[in-house]
Amino acid sequence: MSYATAPDIVDLYGPSALYVADRDNDGTVDAAAVDRALVSASDEIDSHVGVRHALPLAAVPGILRQHCVDIAVYRLALSADVLTEEHRRRYEDAVAHLRRIAEGKAALVLPADPDAPTDPDAPEMTGPRPIVASGPPRLFTRGAMRDF
Repeated sequence: MSYATAPDIVDLYGPSALYVADRDNDGTVDAAAVDRALVSASDEIDSHVGVRHALPLAAVPGILRQHCVDIAVYRLALSADVLTEEHRRRYEDAVAHLRRIAEGKAALVLPADPDAPTDPDAPEMTGPRPIVASGPPRLFTRGAMRDF
């Protein structure tokens, strides 16, 4: 599953952003190259996100779509020898954020799954969840284990 599409690249950076995918310099975008770059970028994202989240994700957060576009455009620019400092910076920023997600230093906010069943009787949790600091009595204490 790809986290972004070619129209997402155009939506984020405009139609001129796909100049990096013009392989034969005829003014047309090589759609197959764009699709390969997006799948490759999605695989790289999965390698980071999969550390903390079950894959495939039910819904694609906007930040992953952005990262997928940045990584794919970087790879397209790299293979077409038109890499700019901006491409490199966007790629490095995306990978740094993905590393923080994998390390648990950044949160990946997933959209609510509209197909998930909901319990109408369950209380709504609006704040932080309570911390449980006690539990059932211990079974294996020093006194209980003394005769063994």
